[in-house]
Amino acid sequence: MELKIFENKASVAVEFSKFLIEEIANHEGRFNIALSGGSTPKIVFDYLAENYQNQDWSSIHFYWGDERCVPPGDEQSNYKMTVDHLLSKIDIPDANIHRIPGEADPAVAAADYAQLLKNDLPNVDGSPQFDLVMLGMGGDGHTASVFPHEIALWDSKDVCVVATHPDSGQKRVSLTGTVINEAKTVVFLVTGGDKKEMVNRIHRGNEASKQFPAALVSPKSRKLIWFLDKDAKSMEP
Repeated sequence: MELKIFENKASVAVEFSKFLIEEIANHEGRFNIALSGGSTPKIVFDYLAENYQNQDWSSIHFYWGDERCVPPGDEQSNYKMTVDHLLSKIDIPDANIHRIPGEADPAVAAADYAQLLKNDLPNVDGSPQFDLVMLGMGGDGHTASVFPHEIALWDSKDVCVVATHPDSGQKRVSLTGTVINEAKTVVFLVTGGDKKEMVNRIHRGNEASKQFPAALVSPKSRKLIWFLDKDAKSMEP
């Protein structure tokens, strides 16, 4: 695990954007990335749109790590947020954008997206492999849309599962830990003082932390990077 700690949320967005563009530049051929929703990715997308409009996006393929089961035009849609803040502002082929069909029946959406990933991505040990997976983390320790009360979904052998938000009951489609941990690189973007306690718990790495899905992120590649701001960073070794 590598920790990168910056002054504030804006700095996290800037430095992750630079990291991402460098990763793409050093990669030969098609680059497959699973995106995250949330407030920090929104700032990342704004920064990319403003500063990398001349980037050659033709070899970059965008997927999503999770999606709320809502239509693509809904304000809660991770896809819509990405369109509004990045995709509508850069020159990228429509064929490079692979959204989760949140408007479909959740089980059908999960099955269809799993098949899409199996068809599109390299197969490693029976799992689709992303070049990079972006993750956020909730104050409850959830990541993607695997929540602590459904932590068994993390180890599902399925590529995608249907998850349920513990408070709203909203259905979501999410990648499983099987796929996330197969990625070449996994990056957490976590900011804000409300995440600090959970960051501490996760980074202790003890048995108690394993009740939180974010603690189970352990890519086989061993390339796991946390981009944190000072408010969210762990004060413990």
